[in-house]
Amino acid sequence: MTSTESLQSEFDHTVASDQRVEPRDWMPDGYRRTLIRQIAQHAHSEIIGMQPEGAWLASAPSLRRKAILMAKVQDEAGHGLYLYSAAETLGVDRGELTAKLISGAQKYSSIFNYPSLSFADVGVIGWLVDGAAICNQVPLCRSSFGPYARAMVRVCKEESFHQRQGFELLMTMMRGTVEQREMVQDAVNRWWWPALMMFGPPDDKSPNSAQSMQWRIKRHTNDELRQRFVDMSVPQAETLGVTFPDPELKWNEQRQHHDFGTPDWDEFARIISGDGPCNKERIAVRRAADDEGTWVREAATAFAQRGEGAR
Repeated sequence: MTSTESLQSEFDHTVASDQRVEPRDWMPDGYRRTLIRQIAQHAHSEIIGMQPEGAWLASAPSLRRKAILMAKVQDEAGHGLYLYSAAETLGVDRGELTAKLISGAQKYSSIFNYPSLSFADVGVIGWLVDGAAICNQVPLCRSSFGPYARAMVRVCKEESFHQRQGFELLMTMMRGTVEQREMVQDAVNRWWWPALMMFGPPDDKSPNSAQSMQWRIKRHTNDELRQRFVDMSVPQAETLGVTFPDPELKWNEQRQHHDFGTPDWDEFARIISGDGPCNKERIAVRRAADDEGTWVREAATAFAQRGEGAR
């Protein structure tokens, strides 16, 4: 057995026995590339995801709601930093990843290319978008790559709290005026299908899922996670008193799951390719933030270098 074959065998055993692959361990190039792509996309999504809700910070209806929303947006920034740090253990630099995001070479979640039109959207993003994120991310706490799995433990705890915050906001609004209840239903109508698309394309159109599952980076297919999310969300919607805009949504006694309609995958493809309602706006804001932060990064680097010289 050659040295490479021996290393591959050891890697395969580590993954098959549900042990963690660590940054200094040998790993196949494809495994490293897949992790960089997935973790970078996840980190970008957390940072870009600050924008739809951050737009409401100055317009929150009360000091309490402003404080809650500010804390949540701050959490999302932290999630992005955890994930960029995890990606850096694979030998990439977060500046390089940011440059790829801004240039369009790397993607972020399609959900954040939709506008937040009312304050009810803040609640629906918390309930549905973060709810979908929880379904997708809790299994990542058992990812085969150690730094990613460990980062996700804290991320998921905070996302779970965000989901409850969103639900609480919507429950409060549903107990309010007719106008508030209509605002909530309108937001649900606009965000339901994009939330279903968050899990990615159908399994037969997802080129990376099979290999990611074989490497145990992922634990469930896109369609399995989407079904889990639908089953979780329907009783919550009934509690809130809202409905989902899907005439095909119904309980299937034989499957013991909900049947539901097909998302508009053509729309998904357009948004992923950069033609969504807010794609250009989201990247423009991220580019401006990166440009305006240049002096901070340069100052921090100079300070660190001065400190090294003193030692």
